[in-house]
Amino acid sequence: MEQNQYCHHHHGHAECIRIVPIFNHLEDPQMDLIAESAKTLHLKREEMLFHAGEEDDTLYIINSGKVRIYRLSDSGKEQLVRILNPGDFTGEVAIFQPGSVHENYAEALQNTSICLIKREDLQKYLVEYPQISIKILSEVTMRLKDSEKQTTQVAIENVESRVISFLAENVEKGSGNSPTITLPMSKKDLASYLGTTPETISRKFTSLEELGLIKQLPKKIIKIMDLDQLLLRTE
Repeated sequence: MEQNQYCHHHHGHAECIRIVPIFNHLEDPQMDLIAESAKTLHLKREEMLFHAGEEDDTLYIINSGKVRIYRLSDSGKEQLVRILNPGDFTGEVAIFQPGSVHENYAEALQNTSICLIKREDLQKYLVEYPQISIKILSEVTMRLKDSEKQTTQVAIENVESRVISFLAENVEKGSGNSPTITLPMSKKDLASYLGTTPETISRKFTSLEELGLIKQLPKKIIKIMDLDQLLLRTE
């Protein structure tokens, strides 16, 4: 496939409309209608979906793969905002705020296929099916709750628990009890994301490795030796 190529085969769009909670409560004919105005975009690993400063006028739904949303701090450091998995979406701000621009960057972490729906198209559906707006609001509210939880976790939970939770969250579904994961960012960014220092992160990784729970490999790869045992430490 050419990179960044849009496809118009109907099936792929219908599928991504079906997996996303903001649409999958609709009747089939309604979902098919929305699918007709969707386009599919294929990104290769490390290709950018959008950059900060670009016009934000599209709802993006992840159909397969993973996308990393990050921002750059004033000093130019990357800070992870979140990772999007299949069924997740971004760009909802665009729907309610015409003329907005992206504040974040979005990069494919692996080969990824994404459905795009333009704001004008989506707004027609929102008028016709108000329940979509309600679903979008509830998803966004959940997201706010998560980020509030993350903020309070940073305040109370110990760093080791946060490191372990982060590792567990990055395990691919169905990869068993001793999965291998690639850290989606540097230890420095991980430290800022988890509210601690790079030294502390390194120490925690080393101590988990000494306990035989993980193995640190080159290229930011972590082999989890025993996920169940690792998670027991956070209880």
